[in-house]
Amino acid sequence: MIPAVRALSRAAMAARPVPLSDPRLHAARHSRSDAGYLVPVEVFREFAERLTDPRRKGGAPAVLCVNGRRWPRARSVYYDTCDLRFFHDGADVGGGRLAVRERSYEDTGARQLEIKVRRPGGTVVERLPLAPGATALDDGPRDALTAALRAHGGQESAPALRPTLEAERQRVTFVAEGQRVTCDAGITCRDPETGEAVRSDGGLVLVRVRSGQEADGSTGPPSDAHGLLREHGLRPAAFGTYRMGLGALRPGLLAADAPERPALRAVFPRAVAGV
Repeated sequence: MIPAVRALSRAAMAARPVPLSDPRLHAARHSRSDAGYLVPVEVFREFAERLTDPRRKGGAPAVLCVNGRRWPRARSVYYDTCDLRFFHDGADVGGGRLAVRERSYEDTGARQLEIKVRRPGGTVVERLPLAPGATALDDGPRDALTAALRAHGGQESAPALRPTLEAERQRVTFVAEGQRVTCDAGITCRDPETGEAVRSDGGLVLVRVRSGQEADGSTGPPSDAHGLLREHGLRPAAFGTYRMGLGALRPGLLAADAPERPALRAVFPRAVAGV
């Protein structure tokens, strides 16, 4: 087993499981702020041990359990325009950004369309369940995309889209009130047109700490996960699966000074060796 995936499984077994129906996963928080960290597996083991310690002040977070599995295999299909508008818009760190993806868990077959609109102050995420056989390009999902763009992106219609990246990973999600800590390892990104694939470094865990926001802009209590990671000298890193994965498959897409470059070299070192 890949070292990072083994560390995920051990961390997940140390926490109390909760199902997808847990209200903390479906609270009325559509906006969020987040920060990501690239965590060496040795550091992750200690971080997870402290995070899941039941003696922690305020209690330990629970772990999401999908169809009996605490570290399910998640798959995402990202959609973009023919000229990769969403990819290139992501280079503007302070500007708006749109992401459209289909998310599914291999263990259940459940699928949903996720529309992420970044705006000043946080990210708005709209989710739409997908029926068996439906795709993100069907009329229903496109109507949802148009509505999200009108509400949050200032656009009147949805652009023509096509699948541009497939990504799979083992994921563990720790859940507390108003907080999520997602931990990914064993990431594989694939170009749906060419079939070319890249795989992440087996000694690295990608951790993202998310805080939900209410409609009035208030957030849940601050997560001490940030503090636990910073005690090891880690600082937030700029990365996202779509830009990083597509950048690894097509090295010429990312500018030499793109903020994701350091993370790309760490996560997909073989793919960018010599680039």
